[in-house]
Amino acid sequence: MRTVLFWTVLCCTTILYGQSTSIISGNVLEKGVLRPIKNASIAINGFSEVHLTNEEGEFHIETDQRGEQVLEISSLGFNPKRFAIFLEGNPIDLGQIYLEKDLAQEKTDNLITLTEGDFLDDGEAVSGALGLLQSTRDIFLNRAAFDFGQAFFKVRGFDSRNGTVLLNGIPMNKFFDGRPQWNNWGGLNDVVRNQEFTQGLSLNPYTFGGILGNTNMDMRPSGLRPGVRLSSSTSNRTYRGRLMATYSSGLRANGLAYTFSASRRWAQEGYVEGTLYDAYSFFGSLEYSLNTENGLMLTAVFARNRRGRSAAITEEVFDLMGNRYNPYWGEQEGKVRNSREREIFEPIFMLNHFLRSKKFNWTTGIAYQFGNNARSRVGYFNTPNPDPTYYRYLPSYHINGSIGADFVNANLAREGFINNPQIQWQEIYSANTANNGPAGYLLYDDVAQDNQITGSSTLVFKPNEKMNFGAGVNFRTTTSENFARINDLLGADFHQDMDAFSGTFNDINGNLEKTAGEKFSYHYLLDASQLEAFGQVEFKSRKWSGFTSASFSNFGVQREGLFANERFLENSFGTSEKVSFSSLGLKGGFTYFLSGRHWFTVNGAKLERPPTLQNVFINPRENNEIVSDIQKETITTLDLNYFVRLPDITGRISAFYTRFQNTTDINFFFVDSGLGSDFVQEVITGLDKLHKGIEFGLEYQPSSSVKLSAAGNFGQYVYASDPSVQINFDTAGAEEDLIDPQGNIDLGIAQLKDLKLAQGPQTALSIGVEYRSPKYWWVGATTNYLADNQINLATITRTRSFLLDPETGKHFPDATEEAVTKLLKQQPLEDIYLLNLIGGKSWLVQKKYISAFLSVNNLFNTVFKSGGYEQSRNGNFGQLQQDNLSGSPLFGPKYWYSYGRTYFLNLAISF
Repeated sequence: MRTVLFWTVLCCTTILYGQSTSIISGNVLEKGVLRPIKNASIAINGFSEVHLTNEEGEFHIETDQRGEQVLEISSLGFNPKRFAIFLEGNPIDLGQIYLEKDLAQEKTDNLITLTEGDFLDDGEAVSGALGLLQSTRDIFLNRAAFDFGQAFFKVRGFDSRNGTVLLNGIPMNKFFDGRPQWNNWGGLNDVVRNQEFTQGLSLNPYTFGGILGNTNMDMRPSGLRPGVRLSSSTSNRTYRGRLMATYSSGLRANGLAYTFSASRRWAQEGYVEGTLYDAYSFFGSLEYSLNTENGLMLTAVFARNRRGRSAAITEEVFDLMGNRYNPYWGEQEGKVRNSREREIFEPIFMLNHFLRSKKFNWTTGIAYQFGNNARSRVGYFNTPNPDPTYYRYLPSYHINGSIGADFVNANLAREGFINNPQIQWQEIYSANTANNGPAGYLLYDDVAQDNQITGSSTLVFKPNEKMNFGAGVNFRTTTSENFARINDLLGADFHQDMDAFSGTFNDINGNLEKTAGEKFSYHYLLDASQLEAFGQVEFKSRKWSGFTSASFSNFGVQREGLFANERFLENSFGTSEKVSFSSLGLKGGFTYFLSGRHWFTVNGAKLERPPTLQNVFINPRENNEIVSDIQKETITTLDLNYFVRLPDITGRISAFYTRFQNTTDINFFFVDSGLGSDFVQEVITGLDKLHKGIEFGLEYQPSSSVKLSAAGNFGQYVYASDPSVQINFDTAGAEEDLIDPQGNIDLGIAQLKDLKLAQGPQTALSIGVEYRSPKYWWVGATTNYLADNQINLATITRTRSFLLDPETGKHFPDATEEAVTKLLKQQPLEDIYLLNLIGGKSWLVQKKYISAFLSVNNLFNTVFKSGGYEQSRNGNFGQLQQDNLSGSPLFGPKYWYSYGRTYFLNLAISF
């Protein structure tokens, strides 16, 4: 009886299971040439298991989902297609499905390549947040990258440190600032197009990741479309011209596949004056399939980038010279010479093993990267400042004189500046020649020479469609050699390696007289390493899905001084103590499917992470001193999302909340404070930041040719604590009794809480329209509004030292709470309105695919301030108040000004 009952139940269960299973099939082809599209992704509702087409472009899916669903078919380089289907257990054959080439992919070449970080001073690095988002089809993120990016908009106010970029599963974010260095593979667009982007806290098979999102660039030759692609571009942005060529063999019968790519980008001058651009890139990869499941790959990436930099300027200088003005260059023998160039050349070699089976995906790789990151500048020693925008050379210096306004000399300064607004190279050479040997001026490079080894291994196990497990480990170790190197003595015979202010030796064990090519001023090593491991599990059902993931990391860094600095004999030479941190991370998410077309998600995380290398040592160029009581940073984040996916409407609405705690920040500047005047290091600890808001993106397709879209962000990004501030006076410019044995002065707290962060526009709205003709041409337009953009605050002016009169050491009598609040009131930058146009056309000629793409940004040639910062020079109330009386302050905020109307044109042929 029990046996009969068992078989009865089993049979009934099998029948019920069979009744609930639907089979969907079809064949995906490239429109026009009718070639099968291999590895096209097939997904139901976007959150179900993703299936891939075979070599013939065919797919065969079994699913137990029921009712109305949306099936989406997508492939790299093609426009996706969506179908409304009704699942009730019957087979569905979609027949032949044709995907059309996506001209919009050329927008990745058009992405803003000059970010705010390019304009910042030497302590900063390029932010790749926009590049991180370029591969996603999410409407809001796409708009953020390609439209809002012109005003340095940051998604949720995050910079790219909060996202991870990987090449073939190997993490590429830098130890120094935590950000990916996009110049390391710049110009290789053809081989980095195959990107896997996971949004926000979503699970990524290769990394625990950050809170912004994670991108893995799959460079396997077998995954790239075989054939040749040639392209040529012209633009008036950072570069004027580009040539690119790529050949991919596809997977051959002998199991080999290989790809080669090369590009050249150049400009004698970009949009901003004096900004040369000189870059070339090479890529080579060889893949061998051992069998149907295992493959090996060897990859080499060479990308060299040299560019002239530009400066933030005051409103006074902008009024005189306009938004293209750049003080860093001058003419020498009839040629433009920029004093501030940046050159990056850090080759990458990778060896990977891939295992792909029905239930296991195992990716292992090791990478070796080395090379130089150098920034040049003119140094001056007991000689006048060569910067044409130095405050003593401007009209405001005479307007704001201590004895009253001198309009005669102000007018003379105005005329002199307009007539000679650039660096005077000939005068610099003449001054050095008259110095009879030692250099009063020299051109030098600040160099970071890194050697890094990274190993990574990740495993995904899928026992069934309802569940998958993942785990991974990666290890990175870096030795970074940092030094100043004499580039050009500019007509002098040698440079005396001494501090110009104190007269002390920078390298007491070395030669006093240094010549071209020698290291001087500072020389030290940073040895850093990190081990990270993570595990994750995901569950899926018809109505819900969920995941959880945990990570552990151990980080350590140590400085070794190679110069014995006379000002810091006790702690400049030799090794520092080792700084170590262990960090934990936990994240999870839950999705509820209201139906196949509507679903909700909630994600949350609590993360710890160590400070970046740039915020561990107070002044690593000179000594081993570590930030006292340095702490790891804590991040708490939560987001709620609603998704809609209909045949003609798709989109997302999200609410987010993120709090950063115990952030450390170090800044360098010259200050006239209530405690003295000097070049200082400012150490900010215990800094909390709060980011919250709503973002949305919706797309409506009333017909196969017309697409309408809307996207926006309403954010509030503020300081969430009053941090502690400490400053270090380099040359004892403050009263001796105020300085502790380490040379630091504790300024107490800075009153920053509830003031707004300078993280780009906090409000952004966009409406777009796109028309795609059946005759293979395409045009689109977006109108964009960006507002509530702030400039960086001078922290020192929000401390108690700001209220002290340096002459008496007492509180300024007129520094009332009302007067101070008025003087330091935050003023947002002006609102921005932008209209951008894009369009393209493609032709199929004898199986050769020819395409043209054109974009015009900022059609109405609007000039606006895209960012800026308060200067910290006026570090006391009396001086700042006096400087602002005329309305044209000597040390007013410095701003970055936008490009005006720009264009990008790309022509390509592939076969």
